[in-house]
This record gives sequence, structure tokens and C-alpha cells, in this order.
Amino acid sequence: MNCGCSSMMLRRFYCCGSISSSASIPSRKKPLVFLGSSQVSVTVLDALFNASKAPDSLFEVAAVVTQPAAARDRGRKVLPSPVAQYALDRGFPSDHIYTPERAGEETFLSSLKALQPEICITAAYGNILPTKFLKIPSKGTVNIHPSLLPLYRGAAPVQRAIEDGATETGVSLAFTVRALDAGPVIAVRRMAIDDEVKAPDLLASLFDQGSELLIQEIPSLFDGSAILKAQPQDEARATHAPKLSPDESWLFFDQEAIILHNKVGLAPGQKSK
Repeated sequence: MNCGCSSMMLRRFYCCGSISSSASIPSRKKPLVFLGSSQVSVTVLDALFNASKAPDSLFEVAAVVTQPAAARDRGRKVLPSPVAQYALDRGFPSDHIYTPERAGEETFLSSLKALQPEICITAAYGNILPTKFLKIPSKGTVNIHPSLLPLYRGAAPVQRAIEDGATETGVSLAFTVRALDAGPVIAVRRMAIDDEVKAPDLLASLFDQGSELLIQEIPSLFDGSAILKAQPQDEARATHAPKLSPDESWLFFDQEAIILHNKVGLAPGQKSK
């Protein structure tokens, strides 16, 4: 795979054997743009692709936006994000896969405007969306967030919930605003936290549920009723879930047993002292 990169121009994926850039996307359905990068994001994109193929579908996936190719895995090979690779594997046109370094790049925003998306969907995208971006989709940008908002806003909601010993979490579908994970909530699904669950497994389950919730709510996003029913978040109840630091993976056996138990759930493996 060759990736064309330029600091002054929009990056796009071109892949040997992928569909030609001249491949057309049907125009009779409403355009939706998906933004995601990680493996859990693939679950959401898969659900959108499948739903868009239904005979009565309201929408088409007009573009996929993801993080640029980067050195990954043990071999440190430069590889596309899981979302980009999945889109290519599904035969999605390579010239409709955008990989800007920042979502505020003018060339990227110009290309996004040309698509005239009605809705943008984000799921573990990993890039800050500026106001210029948020003004483009006519019916808003919606995020799948793996917590019961306003609880655990931020980069590590699942890990922080497990660390806190929470017995319940969930996934929220919320409109995106400039403040972090603070937009009105359209719908939620709740999920109990098993005592032995690990963060990666819980995260995957929440995005499975979030994908179903999104497809269920797609009609309300396009007809505008989602905006009417969305509920503002209670700022007094808001909590934050910052990204975990490497030092937090250590287990110190002078700590209480419950703290050690909860830490074990944060990742597949921990170090001990």
C-alpha cells in the first residue's frame, strides 16, 4: 500500500487492487460521513455499511475520515488505521477515505463541504473537531461515547469506571459540541459491569450496543426529531475520565485488595512491585 502524504494537501488512501477513484457513490440517499480510527470504531462502520445497503435505507456512507497511517504493532510497520483498512477491504472507494492530521485543515474542510453531509457520526476518532467542522453537517455531528453521560467524559471512560469499581455503565449517543463530550444526549443503553470483566472486552461490548443504538436512531437524526428529544447534560453530575498514564499500570501490593482488583481490569496485563 502506498500512502500519498503532504503537509499542504489532504491525505487520501490509494491501495493496489482497491476500487478506482472513479467509482461512483449513489446520490439518491442522504449523505452521512463517518469518523473513527480504532478497532472498536470498525464495529460502528460495519453497522453503517450494512444498514446503508438495505433497500429502504435513508442514507449512504459518503466518506470515511480516520487517523493517518502510522507505525503499528511490534514490527512498527506504517499501516493504515483499522477503520481505513476495513473500509478498503469492503471495497469502499479509496478517494473517499480522508486522513487529515487535524480535522481543521482547510483542504479537508473544503472536501467535506463538497459532500454536503447531513450527518457526521464519530466513534473513537481521536481528533478534536473545531467549530468550522461542526458547522458543516446540516443536521449535526453525533458521537458514540462509552459511558452514561455526563459521567466519565474524556478519553478513558471504560477504564475509569472499572477503576472506580462502578457496577453499571453504558453507552450514550450525543450531539457533539465544542466542550468535551458535553452535548445533548439523544439516547442511552445501560450495561452492568461484571466483577471480572477487562476494559478491552467491556469497551467492545459497549460499541456493539452503541452501533445498534445508532442504527435505531438514524431515522430521528435525519428527520430532525433527535434534536427535539435530546436532553441537556446535568453539569453538576459531570465527571471526567482522563487518559491513563503508563505509571498507572503498576500494581503496588501495599494497596487495598479492592484497588488492586479494579486495576487488574484496566488492561490485559499489569506490572507489579
